[in-house]
Amino acid sequence: MSFERASLAQRKPRIALPPPATHSLLKKTSLTSKANVSHEIRPAKPASGSPVISMNVKKRPTKELNSTLGPRQVPSLQLNLSLNNTSVTTPLSSTRTVETAASTRARAGVLGLALGAPSLNSSGQTSFSATSSKKTRKSPSPRGSDIESQPEVAYPITPAQAIKLYSARLTDYEHGEILEAEQVYFLGLGALKTRASSDSPNYGFDDDRGDYKLVTSDHISYRYEVMNLLGKGSFGQVCRCFDHKNKESVALKIIRNKRRFHQQGVVEVKVLDHLRTHDVEDKMCVVKMKSYFVFRKHLCLTFELLSINLYDFLKSNDFAGLSLNLIRRFAIQLIIALRYIKANHIIHCDLKPENILLKQANKSGIKVIDLGSSCFENERVYTYIQSRFYRAPEIMLGIAYTSCIDMWSLGCILAELYTGFPLFPGESELEQMLCIMEVLGEPPARLLEASTRKKLFFDPANVPKVVASSRGKKRYPQTKTLHAVLKSSDPAFTDFIAQCLAWDPESRLTPDQALKHQWIVEGIAKMQQAAEHTDRRRETPRSSDKSRSFFASHKH
Repeated sequence: MSFERASLAQRKPRIALPPPATHSLLKKTSLTSKANVSHEIRPAKPASGSPVISMNVKKRPTKELNSTLGPRQVPSLQLNLSLNNTSVTTPLSSTRTVETAASTRARAGVLGLALGAPSLNSSGQTSFSATSSKKTRKSPSPRGSDIESQPEVAYPITPAQAIKLYSARLTDYEHGEILEAEQVYFLGLGALKTRASSDSPNYGFDDDRGDYKLVTSDHISYRYEVMNLLGKGSFGQVCRCFDHKNKESVALKIIRNKRRFHQQGVVEVKVLDHLRTHDVEDKMCVVKMKSYFVFRKHLCLTFELLSINLYDFLKSNDFAGLSLNLIRRFAIQLIIALRYIKANHIIHCDLKPENILLKQANKSGIKVIDLGSSCFENERVYTYIQSRFYRAPEIMLGIAYTSCIDMWSLGCILAELYTGFPLFPGESELEQMLCIMEVLGEPPARLLEASTRKKLFFDPANVPKVVASSRGKKRYPQTKTLHAVLKSSDPAFTDFIAQCLAWDPESRLTPDQALKHQWIVEGIAKMQQAAEHTDRRRETPRSSDKSRSFFASHKH
C-alpha cells in the first residue's frame, strides 16, 4: 500500500490556505479546517506465491456482522471467503428498518456537516415518504429530465417489490442482480447508471485497471449510496457512502477486480475481523471494520468515517511541525495501537502519517488505519513492504522481519511530526540507506552477515556505496547526529526516537517498553492530571468515570 510522495521541494501546498483558526496544541500555527476530509488506503505490491482463495455464495440464517446492531438472527445472503482453509463469512443484507428516503437524506445532511464534509446533494434519488395514502408526487431529477411520478413507499422493500414498482428505471443487469438481495434499502434511481455490456471488462462495470466505475448517487449492494471519492491507490478506491440501513455515513473501500488484490483484501478482512472481535469497547486506537461483502466481483469493506490524516494535518500547518505535547498525545495512542496489534501476533507493515487519522477535526484522538499490507506473524507472505521513508533497515537488507519494523516506522513518524519533514527522505532505495547511515552510522556487522541484499548498498569490503541525489548531494555515514537533526530541547524525546531507531531489531523498543519510557510516562501523567482537572470542573460524574477507565485500560 505504498505510494511515492511529492519531493521535499514540493511539500508546500500548491493552493493558498485560508487563515488558520487558533489551536493551542500546535507549535507554530494551527490546523486549517477542511471541508473535504480524505484518507487514503494504499496496499503494497503483492509478491508471487499468494495464497489461494475461493468464494462461495449461499443463503442461510446468519447474525448481523456489526456487533453493535444486535444479536437477532435474520435470513440473509452470505459470502464465504476461504483463504488456505480459513473461512470468513459475511452477510450481504440484514435487519429490516423503515424510514423515508427524504428523512434519510435530511439525517445524512446533518451528519455530513457534523463531520466537516459536504452535506448530501438534494438533487439525486427520488424522495419518498412512508404513508398508506395513494398520493403521488413529482420526483426531482439531477438531470432535469421528467421522471414519472411514483407511488410513495417505505424502505426496505423486497426485490420483487422493487421490480414491480421501478422495473422501467432499473437496468437489465439489475433486474437479475437484485434477486440476490434479501432486502433493498436504496436503488439509486436518480443516478446515471452504467449499462452492462458483454464486450467490456466485467460487463462494463470496471475500467481497464480493474477498478470499479463509481457513479455518484448510485447504489452499492442496494444499501449504500455513493457520495464522493475519498482516495485511490494501487489496491482500488475508497469512497464516502451513506448507509441507508443504519442511517450513517461510512468509508467504503472497494478492491480492484484482480486476483492478487482480492487475495490481499481477504487477508485484510481476516486481520480486521480478528482485531475488532478482541476490541469490543473500541479503546485500542485501531480503525473498526463495520462489514464486508462482494458486489459485482469486487470485495468491499466498510469502515467508520474518520477525519483528516496526519500528513494532511501537517500540510494544513504548512509543514511547520507540531508541539511536543500534541506529538506525545499521538505517540501514546500509537503505542497503544501497536501493543494491541503485536499482542494479537499481527504486523501492520505500512505505518506512516497517511495511515493515521484524527477521529475528529481539532481533537487529538487518532486511529491507525489501512491494514491492507498487514499479516499475522506466522503468515508472512511478502518480503518487501513498508513505504520507503518509514521502511526498516532489515526490510531493505533482506532479513527476516518481526513487529519491530512497526516501531521503526513509529520513530520516523514522530520525528517528522516534530520537524515537519521526513527524517530519512531517500529518493531511491540506495539513498534511503545512505540517509539512515548519515545519522545512525553504519549497520552492525551481524546484520550485514545475515543480509541477502547487502550488495545493493555495500561493496565486497562492506564499504557503503555513495551516490549523488538528483540535486547532486552526497551523503556519508555518521556525518550528522539525531540531536542535531531534531533540534529538540527535550532530551527524553530525542532518546525515545533513538531507541525506536536502533539498527538491531532486538535492541529496538517494544510497545510495552515504550509505555515505560520516561518521555511517555511523563505524558501519561500530564494527561491524567488534565483529565482529573476537567472532571472536577464538570457537573456530570459520567465523564470522570470515562477518563479513569481509559487510563486504567492502558495501564502498563
